[in-house]
Amino acid sequence: LPEQLSKRIVQLILDEKLEQGDRLPNEAELVRCLGAGRSSVREAMKLLASRNIVQIRQGSGTYVSSNPGVVDDPLGFTFIEDKKRLVHDLLEVRFMIEPHIARMAAEHATDKQIDEIMYWCDECERLILAGEDYAAADAKMHTAIAKSSDNLVVPRLLPILNESVPLFITATKKILVEETLRTHRNVANAIAEHDPVAAGDAMYLHLVYNRSVIR
Repeated sequence: LPEQLSKRIVQLILDEKLEQGDRLPNEAELVRCLGAGRSSVREAMKLLASRNIVQIRQGSGTYVSSNPGVVDDPLGFTFIEDKKRLVHDLLEVRFMIEPHIARMAAEHATDKQIDEIMYWCDECERLILAGEDYAAADAKMHTAIAKSSDNLVVPRLLPILNESVPLFITATKKILVEETLRTHRNVANAIAEHDPVAAGDAMYLHLVYNRSVIR
């Protein structure tokens, strides 16, 4: 029953056109409109929360998650013990997709999206020069680029990219600071100038530096 109810709640979210951060009807309303018991509705909500479709906030209510349905580690990288092999294989996948994502971003990025890419590029640079941890800012920049691709599927690949960034920084022992600064700036500038060839080349070079150290 919770599985069936969870599907009906997803359909309700779609029918009501609820967006990220919107509040769902309260438990009493759901019980009434679904014709189910409170315990079944609660179990269905827990199931949806585990799938990152809803977020349950105690004392506040239940809300549509950001990036609903996209979990943080969809491919189970956490449970792969051979991290060295994982980094190597992830790099192969990044070579396949990220230069093309950068090209798409250069073709489609709006002024607002370019501003966001530039912000995270600047923030990453600030943290690197200050000797602070820049992994989160690095991942945010790659996220901003992916969201600028104007492709529905690419943002769904973000957990793969976001999981790989800190792994790469650790694997390269943070010795690619200067190269990261330069290639990040080149990628951001090329996207801002709507130059897909330069953006793809800059992203490819960014990955080449990583590969040279990892090998």
